[in-house]
Amino acid sequence: MHNCAPTQTPETDHAALRTKYLAERDKRIRAEGQKQYVEAEGEFEEYYEADPYTPVVPRPAIREDIDVAILGGGLCGLIAGARIRQAGVSSFRVIELAGDFGGAWYWNRYPGIQVDTDSYCYLPMLEELGYMPKQKYAFGDEVFEHCQRIGKHFGLYDRALFSTLVRSMEWDGSARRWLIRTNRDDEIRARFVVMAQGPFNRPKLPGIPGITDFQGHTFHSARWDYAYTGGDMSGGLDKLADKRVAVIGTGASGVQIVPHLARDAQHLYVFQRTPSSIDERGDVPTDPEWVETLRPGWQKERQRNFHTAAFEAFGPGQPDLVCDGWTEISRNLQAHLDATGGWASLADPAKFMELREIQDYQVMERLRGRVDAVVKDRRTAEALKPYYRFLCKRPCFNDQYLPAFNRPNVTLVDVSDTKGVERITEKGIIAHGVEHEVDCIIFASGFEITTDLDRRLGIQPFAGRDGLSLYDHWADGYRTLHGTMSHGFPNQFFMGFIQGGVTASTTAMFEQQADHIAYILKETLARGATTVEPTAQAQEQWCATIKASAFDNSNFQRECTPGYYNNEGEQLIRSHLGDPYWPGFYALEELLHAWRDTGEMAGLALDG
Repeated sequence: MHNCAPTQTPETDHAALRTKYLAERDKRIRAEGQKQYVEAEGEFEEYYEADPYTPVVPRPAIREDIDVAILGGGLCGLIAGARIRQAGVSSFRVIELAGDFGGAWYWNRYPGIQVDTDSYCYLPMLEELGYMPKQKYAFGDEVFEHCQRIGKHFGLYDRALFSTLVRSMEWDGSARRWLIRTNRDDEIRARFVVMAQGPFNRPKLPGIPGITDFQGHTFHSARWDYAYTGGDMSGGLDKLADKRVAVIGTGASGVQIVPHLARDAQHLYVFQRTPSSIDERGDVPTDPEWVETLRPGWQKERQRNFHTAAFEAFGPGQPDLVCDGWTEISRNLQAHLDATGGWASLADPAKFMELREIQDYQVMERLRGRVDAVVKDRRTAEALKPYYRFLCKRPCFNDQYLPAFNRPNVTLVDVSDTKGVERITEKGIIAHGVEHEVDCIIFASGFEITTDLDRRLGIQPFAGRDGLSLYDHWADGYRTLHGTMSHGFPNQFFMGFIQGGVTASTTAMFEQQADHIAYILKETLARGATTVEPTAQAQEQWCATIKASAFDNSNFQRECTPGYYNNEGEQLIRSHLGDPYWPGFYALEELLHAWRDTGEMAGLALDG
C-alpha cells in the first residue's frame, strides 16, 4: 500500500489562470460576508436543537458539584474524556446535545456520508483500542460506531448527559467553580471546564429571502429526515420517487448527498454558487496482509507522514504512506525536485512556495480536465469546474458525483453570477428569474465554523472572572497560553483550532491538546490547588510567539473563492485554522513535552 507514483498533470498558463481565478472569486464575493447565513435559533432552532434520531427522555433537573465538565461528546470530547479518566479524575460529566456520542458523526447521517481523509490517520486511538477500519475511507456508520467504542472503552457513558444543551456559563469567584446552566434546567457547578465542541457543531442556513415562505418540506443535511426520504445511510431513498428535490450547497456534504438523490428522486435540482473540486475516491478495503506488516507506533508515523504532505513537503526518497488527493501536490513536487535536482530550493521559503504553487495549478487543471472527461453536457461541465487554488475550499473525492449530472432527472442550477439563490417562494426556488417548483429543499449549507464566536458557541453569558465575557476577551483575536487556557478564565480549557498546532489529522490535534490538559488537571489536583490559569504575562508572551512565528497566508486567503475556509472573503481574515503555531504541529509537541518535563507549570498561576 506504500508504493505511490506522482500523477500526470498538464502544463498551465499560470498568469492567465490566476486572472481567471480572481475574476471567478470577485463575482462570488458578497458584501455581507458571514452575515449572509442565518443562525439556527429562534424560528430556526429546530434545524439545530431537534434530534431526529433519539427521542428526548424527560428527566429531573440535575443539581450537582463535580470536578470536570466536558462540553461536547464528539471525537474532541471523547478524547478529552479518555485522557482525563486516565489521569485519575472520576468526578466529571460529558454534556452533549445529541442522544449519544459522536458529534458530527452522530448528527451527519445523510446517505453516502464518508470520511474525506485516510481512515487510518483520522480515526483516533486505533492501536490503543485494537481496531482497524474496514476500508481506507470509512463510512459514517463505522465512524459513529468507533465513537461509541471509545465511550464504552473508557467508561464515559455513565458520565454522559445526553440530549442536553449548555445555555450559560459563569465563573463564581466565591465558590471557585463554574456555574453551568442547560436547557434541561440543570445547574452544574464544575471546578474545571473543557470546551470540546469541535468545529462542526452548529448548522447554519443560507439567508435567502423568503426562506420561511416555502410550503413544502425542508431539513438540513446534518439532521437528515429519513421518515420523509425513506432509505438509510447507504441510500435507497424510495419515498422520493415522486418528489422534486432541491439541494442548496455543493460543499463536502452536498457532494456526497447528490448521487443518492439523483438515483432516487423524480427530479433533482442542485443549486451551486461555487463548485467543489472533485477527484476520484479510489476507495479500497483494508488489506489484511498490509495490517500484518504494521509495527507498534504505526498510526502516529502515518499521521506524521500525512501532515508532512499537507503542510510541508516530502524529503528526498520519503515515502507517501497515504497516497491520495490530499498528498498529490507534495508527491508531485518531490518528483519534480528529483528530476531537476532542485532540492536546494527548499531552503528558500519563497522559492518553495513558488514551486508548490506551480504544482497546485497543474493539479487543479487536471481536476478540471476530469470534469470534461466525465460530464457530457458542455455547459454543465464548464459550470462544474473549480477555478481556484487547492485548499481554497474543502477538497472532495467522489466517484458518483460528476456522473450524476449525466442523468436526465438532474439539473444543475449555477447561481454564481447572482452570488446565490435569489428567493424562496411558497412553491420553490427562484434563480435567474425562473421559479423551480419543488416538494423538498435540503440545506447542505454547512456549519458555524469561522463566524463570530458567540454564534459558534451559542452560550450566553459566557463570563469569567469579574464578569469578563470570553467574546470580549477574544474580540480582537485569540489570547491564550499554548492555545488551551486564557487569563481571566480560571480552570477553563479550550480545544480545537485556536492558538496551537495544526495537523492534517484533526484528531491528532485533539489528542495533543487532551494530553496537555490532562497533565495540567492532574498536577493542579495533586498540588492541592483550587484554581489554575495563565498569568497575563505568559498569555501575552504566547500571543507574541504566535505572532512572531506567523506565516502570512492572508494573500492566499484573499485570493481564494469565498467560503468558510476564508471567512467568506471578508476583509478581516479569520482562518478556520485559528492562529496556528506555524513552526509546526510537531515542533509544538516538543515544546509542550519540554514544558511538562520541567514540572514547573511555567506561566500558570496556581491558587490554593
